Amino acid sequence: MRRTDQRRAAIFALYQRDVTGQPLGDVLPADARPFTRALAHAVDDHREELDELIERHAEGWRLERIAPLERNIMRVALHELRDPELVADERPIPPEAAIDEAVETAKTYCGTDAPGFVNGILAAALRAVRENPTP
Repeated sequence: MRRTDQRRAAIFALYQRDVTGQPLGDVLPADARPFTRALAHAVDDHREELDELIERHAEGWRLERIAPLERNIMRVALHELRDPELVADERPIPPEAAIDEAVETAKTYCGTDAPGFVNGILAAALRAVRENPTP
């Protein structure tokens, strides 16, 4: 299974957790790959920080107004561009590629305005991360 597909599986599990309130372990597919599980759990563990980043860059939008699938697409991308080493992989995804995958996922599964919205928030977050890298 390609990494793109594993990222999408993590996004869908996180989305289901948001919508149903079930524990993440219950909504992850039984055959989920280790990368999918690690990514979903890492994003869930850092959810508050990721949500703060989304809110900071989603000018005029409260987190609750953003569709759950879009929120989780952005959470996964933000996690990978902020902390690529937290999820074991042979090579971390470059930040621009994480944004591109997020936009493509939004194009496929969300409304017509979602790709631009996702791209704008993630691009602003990437600029902020590059301007103020954390030690």
